Amino acid sequence: MVIQRVTWARVLVGAEVVGEIGPGLLVFLCIEKGDEKEVLDYWIQRLPVLRVFGDAEDKMNRSLPDIGGSVLVVSQFTLVARLHKKGRRPSFEGAEAPERAEALVRYFVEGLRRQGVPVAEGRFGALMAVELLNDGPVTFIVDEPPRQAGRGEP
Repeated sequence: MVIQRVTWARVLVGAEVVGEIGPGLLVFLCIEKGDEKEVLDYWIQRLPVLRVFGDAEDKMNRSLPDIGGSVLVVSQFTLVARLHKKGRRPSFEGAEAPERAEALVRYFVEGLRRQGVPVAEGRFGALMAVELLNDGPVTFIVDEPPRQAGRGEP
């Protein structure tokens, strides 16, 4: 995942706006081969409570519910790309099969909604244009599963 704190973000497919949020988090989500629901469950619980928004003193002390924020989830299999192999084109060998990846992205989105998080989304498999105003800029890269996914509190 790549998580960006945004003032606003939207996804277009052609000229159609398919997902749009105001203040919140833009999440680019890549499902890799072998990813399981337990890792997504961890982030479904954790994402809403991450204190990544500024308070009155501009310290990161506020979470999505504190600011009334939303999440925009955009599936992006290119996050798994390997650029250091032979040739000049990226390798996407690590990406999950589209059917399973789409089901896991849907699971993630619905899980966030069950947590009470307002969620907008891109369109799986479509060529999308993503527009955003990064707030900060604040960007986090999550490139490995949590050590204790599925165990204990997030």
